[in-house]
Amino acid sequence: MFEIKQNAKVGIVTGSASDKAIVDKVTSVLEEFGVVWECNVLSAHRTPNKTAKYASEAEARGIQVLIGIAGLAAALPGVLAGHTILPVIGVPGDGGPLSGVDALHSIVQMPPGIPVATVGIGNGKNAGYLALHILALSDCSIRQKLKEYRASLGDI
Repeated sequence: MFEIKQNAKVGIVTGSASDKAIVDKVTSVLEEFGVVWECNVLSAHRTPNKTAKYASEAEARGIQVLIGIAGLAAALPGVLAGHTILPVIGVPGDGGPLSGVDALHSIVQMPPGIPVATVGIGNGKNAGYLALHILALSDCSIRQKLKEYRASLGDI
């Protein structure tokens, strides 16, 4: 699942290859909108130096948004945020004995000054859509595609 791409705008980082189903939800949204992404399996606990290096170098490589997917203690999104000023979106994994509630609480409770936007447990699609909204601030093409997508939803 390790994939670095040239011209990627979104960096997806997951703590385990077992989170592939959530990664697939994120990437399906990004691909629908034509956004180039990359994905890495890095761990806040098992590979902390590699994780910090990835986050601190992401902006220089053109990444504009990071998405961190993690379960249980879910430190990964916070570690990413601690090493960059890029927006970080946390996706709580849906596994473990608490079915992701522990991960949700870990991600949403970041200290002041190191924010992590957080979507619902296992909700990779919303992470993808939130990344698109962030990118749309400076990309008119994505903005227009989002407007068309939202119009297609009708009255919900």
